[in-house]
Amino acid sequence: MTNHTHKAALLILLSVTLVGCADISLTAPVGNESASTANSATSSPISPTPIPTKAAAPTPTATPKATPHTTTVPSATPGASPAIQTPTATPKVAVSTEPSKTKPLPTDRTPYSWYYMKKKTGQVPDFPHETKSFSSDQKAVWVGTGKKVYLTIDAGGPLIEVDLMLKSLKENNVKANFFITGNNIKKNPDYLKRIVADGHYVANHTMTHTDFNELTDDQIRKEIKDFEVVYKQITGKEVGNYFRFPYGHYNPHNLSLVSDMGYTSVFWSTAMRDWEPRANGAEDPYNDIMNNLHDGNVILMHQGSIENMQALDRICKEIKKRGYEFGLVTELQPKK
Repeated sequence: MTNHTHKAALLILLSVTLVGCADISLTAPVGNESASTANSATSSPISPTPIPTKAAAPTPTATPKATPHTTTVPSATPGASPAIQTPTATPKVAVSTEPSKTKPLPTDRTPYSWYYMKKKTGQVPDFPHETKSFSSDQKAVWVGTGKKVYLTIDAGGPLIEVDLMLKSLKENNVKANFFITGNNIKKNPDYLKRIVADGHYVANHTMTHTDFNELTDDQIRKEIKDFEVVYKQITGKEVGNYFRFPYGHYNPHNLSLVSDMGYTSVFWSTAMRDWEPRANGAEDPYNDIMNNLHDGNVILMHQGSIENMQALDRICKEIKKRGYEFGLVTELQPKK
């Protein structure tokens, strides 16, 4: 073999060897690419050469790993994934106590809130349909008859303008009916003494003005009895046997319970949102009462309203001018 022939043979052999290396570089990484791709996903997103990047695209292991876990993100928070995936999370939402919340209350525990349906001026309003089912042992009154008006003043909140109130009542020769809380008379015994001295009627409005629908029987009895004790300590007398439910909230069972304690519950046939400031001052309570004036009217007003106290003198005068007399709730008797 000549030198030229020998060199040509070596050149051909070297070319074949290089082509074989190139083929290996295109195929060999496929078997090991899953490991290198997984590492690059968490450490470096840039592939060292273009060839592995192209090879990584079709790999079946990278895509399935990301897809089923996107909502729980186990790779980002591996410690949290068991808690997220635990099957106890769903049952905890629908706990077994839910059905008891929707369980119907006994009929006599159905909560009611007193209301009336106003008619034209001079006409007696309509009252809640449940009043038609009151039994003889559920003593309650809410309206009288004839040209009589029963002014009831609730004092479960602030005792404001006491002098003005008593002056307006005295100058118009009006006897009112006061439903006062025990906490108020305990803190303000002179207030109670002045009312009693002026001949007004005082009734039981509980000790703390708590919603009776949220109390047990024993708690209800305590609310009423505690008021009786405080009233007697201050006046030396027994309190009258008329009562008003705080907020006008009651149920048939509680109505029977209060009746069994010797009380007649007093609701109303005229009221107003006088626990809030009145937009037109004293004009609002005056119009509220006069526009709903009717025979046997049981009027509810709160002493905590400055507008009520400012309008009281004018209200008393106008009611009398329209031919009505003022009476005490003791004249009202429950229906048999």
